[in-house]
Amino acid sequence: MTAILHPKFPDDLWPLALSARLPGVQPGPRDWLRCDQMYPQQMALRDRLIAQRHDDVIAARPEASSALAELYGMGQAACADLPGFSVRPDHVVRPGGARVPLNPRAPLETLGRLFQQDLCLLQPGPEGHVLTAAVLCFPASWALSDKIGRPLVPIHAPVPSYTPDIAARVQRLFDGIRPDAPLMRANLLLYDDPALFQPRRQSDPRLPGRSPGFVRSERQILMRLPESGAVVFSIHTIVVALADLGEAQRADLRRAGRI
Repeated sequence: MTAILHPKFPDDLWPLALSARLPGVQPGPRDWLRCDQMYPQQMALRDRLIAQRHDDVIAARPEASSALAELYGMGQAACADLPGFSVRPDHVVRPGGARVPLNPRAPLETLGRLFQQDLCLLQPGPEGHVLTAAVLCFPASWALSDKIGRPLVPIHAPVPSYTPDIAARVQRLFDGIRPDAPLMRANLLLYDDPALFQPRRQSDPRLPGRSPGFVRSERQILMRLPESGAVVFSIHTIVVALADLGEAQRADLRRAGRI
């Protein structure tokens, strides 16, 4: 499969991605959905994954139905304000001309074919917020089937830096998100494989990697849906060849001991 690479790392995202610590959030922008220059290529891949690997990239539990309907409505409304989208009564023409049917009975499939962002829905439960629904076409070494229906702490169990103290801070953060005040964070991961679709079951062994040649980053927005109270976690993934980073960015990685 041809690699889908961004030509450069966004300058405005670099400081946040480079210095991110868990939870590492800051006040977020209103544009939880955005299209960048790689929209056509990423959307073509999302179309294929939703059609051919549906159960690997989409999951929803029954208790998510009301929140999903709210998220679907917000996504449909957002299309009217995004450049290049044309909203019709029964479909949306997305940038590039592809026609996406509007199907409220398949909200994740519809949203997953409209936007570059993966969308995860988390709702309060006895053990904290639980992942109840997601369209996840671009997983960074995790599998949706492992995480659906699980609270935040088990979801992050494989992450060494997700200590009990961090878990408590993240839960307080989720509890405190306001509908009018989204939050944002970013990460920065070094990969030897540029593929966007990289699921990995928690039980799968981690194989030793080759020298990393790619920087993978997720622009993550956390926002609360005003009616259901569910938290939406949107993930906009970019992959840049290490060789295409600016010299100052490569120097930052060397100073941080990442390369």
